Amino acid sequence: MGRWFPSSTAGRRSKWAALAASAWIQCTAGASYCFGVYSPLLKASQGYDQSTLDSVAFFKDVGANVGVLSGILSSAFPARPWTVLAAGAVQCLAGYLLMWLSVAGVLPRPPPLLMCVYMLLAAHAQTFFNTADVVTAVENFPDSRGTVIGIMKGFLGLSGAILIQIYGALFNGNPSSFLLMLALLPTLLTFLLMFFVEVHKTDEGCDKKFLDVFSLIALTIAGYLMLVIIGECVMIVGSEARILIFLMLLLLLISPLVIVVKAQTKESKILAEASCHDRIRLIDDINSLEVIEERRYSQLAAERSCMKHDHVGPNEMLCDNGHERNSEETFLLPRGENLNLLQAMWTYDFWLLFLAMACGMGSGLATVNNISQIGGSLGYTSMETSTLVSLWSIWNFLGRFGTGYISDYFLRLRGCARPLFIAVTLAIMSIGHAIISSGFPGSLHVGSVLVGVCYGSQWALMPSITSEIFGLRHFGTIFNTVAIASPFGSYILSVRVVGYIYDMESSSSSTDVQKCMGKHCFMLSFLIMSFVSLFGFAVALALFYRTRRFYKQVVYARLQISFVE
Repeated sequence: MGRWFPSSTAGRRSKWAALAASAWIQCTAGASYCFGVYSPLLKASQGYDQSTLDSVAFFKDVGANVGVLSGILSSAFPARPWTVLAAGAVQCLAGYLLMWLSVAGVLPRPPPLLMCVYMLLAAHAQTFFNTADVVTAVENFPDSRGTVIGIMKGFLGLSGAILIQIYGALFNGNPSSFLLMLALLPTLLTFLLMFFVEVHKTDEGCDKKFLDVFSLIALTIAGYLMLVIIGECVMIVGSEARILIFLMLLLLLISPLVIVVKAQTKESKILAEASCHDRIRLIDDINSLEVIEERRYSQLAAERSCMKHDHVGPNEMLCDNGHERNSEETFLLPRGENLNLLQAMWTYDFWLLFLAMACGMGSGLATVNNISQIGGSLGYTSMETSTLVSLWSIWNFLGRFGTGYISDYFLRLRGCARPLFIAVTLAIMSIGHAIISSGFPGSLHVGSVLVGVCYGSQWALMPSITSEIFGLRHFGTIFNTVAIASPFGSYILSVRVVGYIYDMESSSSSTDVQKCMGKHCFMLSFLIMSFVSLFGFAVALALFYRTRRFYKQVVYARLQISFVE
């Protein structure tokens, strides 16, 4: 009976409350994006040279992107996302608090390797927040997974700009206090909201309507932050104005509560009507409802039945309209089933996705890591490069949110496989890298927009594709393993390509051996990254070719389920 008539507690803790709580946690989860705010203090207080500071930054990138442990914990406790969030909160508190104590002089100056461990621990908390929020959102909204992943990843992308606005209003000019804020704010907020982040497998039939409003709020917040960032670059903003800006931002962030209340009110009204008019029929026909539910899942099983044979031979008969499947159409493990990590890694799909992400995410991260130096070599002022760095989070958000929504639309209405969107973003990213390499006036502005939007898009598409191809049971573990492609690709392209060529150009310069001026400093590097993105485009096309039939079956199965309902 509880499944048909939820209690009042269940009504308060709905999937919409879980979505709002997850979004708020994501708003403070991206502290690793704020490294540029406190890195000068870290360098000065600890007496680091640039190489040592870069080592700390590398440990930050590794911690923020390698989330295998959070995925394993999520798979071990699928019904208790709060355990993953609590583990992340403890790491966040420990890592940033130890860094703050070291910078403030409360603790003795740690050796550089220990500071790298502090940074790794602090940044690693981000993967726990992200895993719990994304996995719960996908479980609650499986038919709109692209949209909800875009929302979760979008707020994570905006979190850097949000945290900087909070810092500007409360602790402007005091990076040491900012480190303390990074230790306390995400931790306290997570402990306050983590029990609302729950899985609720319900369908009120109006998900898209409320998700569209939620998406509109996210876009409004992004637009507001973009106006604030540009305004701060062209005019002087006083302390009173910063507080007013922060209060307005806080009001926008609280506004999803309206959606939560309206969605739960609509659900309560539907349940009340069922209680008044159909309760006896529901109780008498509960067995019939169970049969209908079984038919819903049998439709999916029927559509996937021809993919359930492991190690299919070229001459074996499958159920695809009575036709035999040739060797080019076989694969070792079934798509759409709940594979574990090892099973997923035995498939070609996993490694095609990993390689495409290494090309795309790696080159995107290499771009943002070097954007200040690129601007300096092209003669941009410090204000211009600072604006570019700040606006990167906006382009990142637009890519994460927009592509998730658009890919859902084309998948649902056109049956278009999501890997095609990965291929499109890599092709556009290749153009963006080529534009930056040209060194023409304004090339960095245009190129950074293209690369930033496409980089964010890949962070929304990759988890969606992972959940669809490999299933939801071990989704957190698998998509966090694929995410290792980001620091892997970034290390090769940023350190071994961009850094090496920049140092080579600097040493050949007749001016300052530590600084390179001119478009030649990064031209070859970004041409290489342009070709790397083109290679990733080809890999993504191969993944699209392999999965296009599977995605058509997914769409057909959903249509069949809708017909049964």
